[in-house]
Amino acid sequence: MAVACAQLVAQQDGKRQEVFRNPVIYADVPDMSVTRVGSDYYMVSTTMHLMPGAPVMHSKDLVHWETIGYVFDKLTDHSRYDLIDGTVYGKGQWASSIRYHNGRFYVWFSPNDDPRKGFIYTATDPAGKWELVSRPPHFHDGSLFFDDDGRVYMFYGTGELRELKSDLSDVKPDGVNMKIFERDADEQGLLEGSQVVKHDGKYYLLMISMDWSIPGRLRREVCYRADHITGPYEKKVILENDFDGYGGVGQGAIIDSEEGDWYGLIFQDRGAIGRVPTLMPCRWIDGWPMLGDENGHVPLTMQKMTYPSENVKGILGSDEFDNEKLSLYWQWNHNPIDDRWTLTERPGFLRLKTSRLVDNLYLAPNTITQRMEGPKCEATISMDVSKMKDGDVAGFSAFNGHSGLLSVIKEGKKKRLVMSTNVVNFSEGPGKKIEGIDVEEKAEVALNKEVVYLRIVADFTSHKDTASFYYSLDNANWKKLGTDVKMRFDYTRLFMGSKFAIYNYATKSLGGSVDIDFFHFTKSNSQD
Repeated sequence: MAVACAQLVAQQDGKRQEVFRNPVIYADVPDMSVTRVGSDYYMVSTTMHLMPGAPVMHSKDLVHWETIGYVFDKLTDHSRYDLIDGTVYGKGQWASSIRYHNGRFYVWFSPNDDPRKGFIYTATDPAGKWELVSRPPHFHDGSLFFDDDGRVYMFYGTGELRELKSDLSDVKPDGVNMKIFERDADEQGLLEGSQVVKHDGKYYLLMISMDWSIPGRLRREVCYRADHITGPYEKKVILENDFDGYGGVGQGAIIDSEEGDWYGLIFQDRGAIGRVPTLMPCRWIDGWPMLGDENGHVPLTMQKMTYPSENVKGILGSDEFDNEKLSLYWQWNHNPIDDRWTLTERPGFLRLKTSRLVDNLYLAPNTITQRMEGPKCEATISMDVSKMKDGDVAGFSAFNGHSGLLSVIKEGKKKRLVMSTNVVNFSEGPGKKIEGIDVEEKAEVALNKEVVYLRIVADFTSHKDTASFYYSLDNANWKKLGTDVKMRFDYTRLFMGSKFAIYNYATKSLGGSVDIDFFHFTKSNSQD
């Protein structure tokens, strides 16, 4: 279960004082947007090419989070979402915006890809079915905003403001359409990730700022403030802190509690684990939402009143595959082929059937993934390989643009277990087509059993970012296979944190399958 590392201090009125350690979620949850309804917080995040997409997470205290649903099951604008005629790695659902207005939830996002159109979805129950409202134009990192007078706006790009129709069906033809500020001399680099709140009658636009051309410049969070939505806006740096040896912290949201306290949820790029949320106080000083502790620092540890977390399922974890519906922990790599996987043909198992002839993991349909978690974690799967066919490849991966794989390869009547590394290379230009995979086989053993147990151990402490690979024939005696792999976050490839991935694909003929009995996940909070 993915929850913050917390220590019980005291308990009062159903809540308790806890000490948690940042990052509050030590997993890949970037581009957070948060809204509150009463004492309930709801958050959406970017998962790009993974399906279902736009995960909706719920919390009672901003510390313990649980995935309660997804905004959409698939994206179907073109065949690349199905890994046909290209891919959408690093594209798909980008930075989103979640809002609650007049009894309904709304989520906005826009893929950074053709046809350059966004999505607005709505729901009365954020854990239930979301309905598509409209497909407005593309707005980069857009922040949906409902003003007090009933007008609706989108803040986006670098200081762009566009008014929408009140029914959200499209942009308002005669509405506001303007640039609300110009960059100053100190903002010549990255300036994006809009998130907007209105507080005490003023408008606050939060953005990430980074200029790599300035020596020593940290990633930071800036705020633009105005009395009127159209400006004029003034700017202030509200967070600039080198946190925990991983550089600056920027991009996210601020949110108030039912009691009137304010907090910031701002992510940090943290190597191969991805972009991780940090939680901190937000203090209103001279009308500015200043982030961090009294020194403007992201707190390494922080006390906060929380609700007991024993019943919070988290955003990742173990799975026995004993339900008829797939756990919300899982996302498919690109759109799944739904008639080629099943939880019911062999109850208690996830069956992955081959569905298309491909020659590498990055084109394999129905690869199923979930996040890794820091500082250390490991996962073990049990895989029945008795129904594999000649040419089939099935296994377990530390999956990213640079991947480590434990693959059972069926060749004729024989099987071998191979530990390898894969690095994907994409063509330039539209479509993000795969032009090659750099494959290195590090070690192999003959496999004569129908069931094999595979384990990946991940270590994200002190910038290690390593994955180690093990196998067993009885789930008791384990042997390491191959070499440790250096995991990487590479925005030019998959643009996300490292994932556990289970896969099965055919290289010669269809008809084979594998059965996954369980996925067992454990986490260590050790920093050593």
